[in-house]
Amino acid sequence: MGKRTADLLIKNADWIITMDGERRIIRDGAIAVKGDTILDIDKTDIVESRYGAEKTITAEDRVVIPGMIDSHVHSAFQLSRGLADEVGEQKFLFERMYPYEGCMDDEDTYWSAVLCTLELLKHGVTCFVDPGNYRIDETAKAVEESGMRCIVAKSSFDIGKSSFGSIPEAWIETTEEALERAETVIEKWHGKADGRIRAFASFRGLNNCTDQLIQGLKEIADRHNTGIQTHCAFAQKTRDMSLDKFGMTEVERLERLGVLGPNVLLGHVGWLTPAELLLMQKREVCAVACPSSTFHNGYGNITMGHIPELLEMGLSVGVGSDHASSGIVDMLQELRIVGMGFKETRIDPKIMPPERVFEMATVNGAKGALWDKEIGTLEAGKKADIVMFNTMRPEWMPLYNNPLVNLVYSATGSSVDTVIVAGNILVAKGEAVSIDEGKVYAEIKRLTGKILAKTGLGPIIKPKWKVV
Repeated sequence: MGKRTADLLIKNADWIITMDGERRIIRDGAIAVKGDTILDIDKTDIVESRYGAEKTITAEDRVVIPGMIDSHVHSAFQLSRGLADEVGEQKFLFERMYPYEGCMDDEDTYWSAVLCTLELLKHGVTCFVDPGNYRIDETAKAVEESGMRCIVAKSSFDIGKSSFGSIPEAWIETTEEALERAETVIEKWHGKADGRIRAFASFRGLNNCTDQLIQGLKEIADRHNTGIQTHCAFAQKTRDMSLDKFGMTEVERLERLGVLGPNVLLGHVGWLTPAELLLMQKREVCAVACPSSTFHNGYGNITMGHIPELLEMGLSVGVGSDHASSGIVDMLQELRIVGMGFKETRIDPKIMPPERVFEMATVNGAKGALWDKEIGTLEAGKKADIVMFNTMRPEWMPLYNNPLVNLVYSATGSSVDTVIVAGNILVAKGEAVSIDEGKVYAEIKRLTGKILAKTGLGPIIKPKWKVV
């Protein structure tokens, strides 16, 4: 019997971390790809005996993994790096980020999303979940052009003021307007770009949303067989405000409204009560840890958080970089922070082993995105979203018997060599293929002064030391 024909053959990989049901790690492994799908994955000699290919990549000195999923990153905030440092959560949102986001136009949003996709791809992320913005077409356009995967969403508020602060007037909608516009985004973008773009419903925060809006968005998500997401319990003040305003915590309120379920994705979840943990387990809710965000802004989500417990309870918890204003948009660094952070706060070196931490960026992220039937593992029949790391770098040396140790504890996204999404090579030898990096950097430099002028933050964000 002759060999079958594949479009792409990756062979002689030092290590392939499959993340399949058996969590196999294959030495001297190979992957055969046809179109956007993995045909086969096994030892190199076995795969080569079955397939010939039009294109072959030799992956010696490479660690191969499924494309990682950033489960919570605001693409519209990518141009905010450096605009909101050393401030608490209220100033961060209401004096820095909301004025920044409120002044963005289509051009700003588009290039912010392009820069976000570029940084994610070069660091081994093939899919991200955007919690929402107000110029979704620009985000979707950037993602479509980049070749990667994304979940887009329109942010929704229908309460303009709370004890936490006031949102920009331009964002305030009636409940009916918010529901109609959210559904329009889902109808327009869900399943587009050859299935690489999906859409969720999204309410930005519980305390600025009525019961009617939250329940209406859940009904829309259920009707379109998609997900719904929100920021939840990201700071002590948001938890306390919910108690003062509604007489219950945020997750308890969602339970009372009948909203909790497997298609709900809760971001941050740093200040949960034991009762909320049990509710999330009962309803099989998915969650996202955002470690660099809490480390940067001092939210206390590692100190007070329960990510190890949620994982132990069988819940799917992903990882999100949140936004560039926290500095890091690098999934490996996020994994290191969440793993080591809980080791430190619990005074327990065994609490978050690298295997469990890496699940957060792959299988857990895929489940939270409702995409686990297609991505998150390297298996025959799954989409060919593949990342290769070059281990001929000091942070990968020495590599003994467990590549996950190097991956989580020492490597960074800078060691990414190749990124493939849906069978298409988007990063090769560390350089972007689908995005013109030089053009992106030139456009971002051009927009920097414009952003400072529009936000009025120029005089505020300057070093404490004299600039001459």
